Amino acid sequence: MNDLWKLIHAERAALADDLVGLTDDQWESQSLCSDFTVRETLAHLTAGASLNPVRWMAGVIRCRFDFDKQVAYRLADHLGTSPTETLERFRRIIPSTTKAPIPVIAMLGETIVHGEDIRRPLAIHRDYPIATITRLAQYYAGSDLVVLAKSRIRDLRLVATDGPFTTGTGDLITGPTIALTLAMTGRTTYWTDLKGPGINLLRTRSAGAAS
Repeated sequence: MNDLWKLIHAERAALADDLVGLTDDQWESQSLCSDFTVRETLAHLTAGASLNPVRWMAGVIRCRFDFDKQVAYRLADHLGTSPTETLERFRRIIPSTTKAPIPVIAMLGETIVHGEDIRRPLAIHRDYPIATITRLAQYYAGSDLVVLAKSRIRDLRLVATDGPFTTGTGDLITGPTIALTLAMTGRTTYWTDLKGPGINLLRTRSAGAAS
């Protein structure tokens, strides 16, 4: 488990470094995460690294089990007064091991997926360590916890073209491991990086996803 936290901390640090020098317009541009801007998505990551199980449950009760309201409430709490402050608040949680009652690897997923929600619209490319992204892909392929990934790829065969990741049986989809990973979470932008007869089924199942 400790090695997973090291991966999470490394990905947070890489994301923070990638966002240095963004313009105000870039900070306010639309991310791939629902209705969040780039800046709001980063604040969402900060919020997720600041909530222990007790605080998470208190927020859920306060928001009467309206999880969208809880997300909005926590986001506002960590946004700060400027993009500079938003980034600084995120930098402070880089070494955090605080989390809601979800698996540690799900926190790695939050970091990488929302990191791509931010990077992709800004045309920022990250070369992820293949071992890191393969580990995350394997998790999503076997889980519907937090993200409905396992169900989305049911009866599909996914094969990475840049690493060892492979899973499932059925119509084939191939592509880079990061694209397969993000496609499993419903990020439709990554379809352009994939090939194979299984894409149409994946497209059907991904309508309206991205959270």
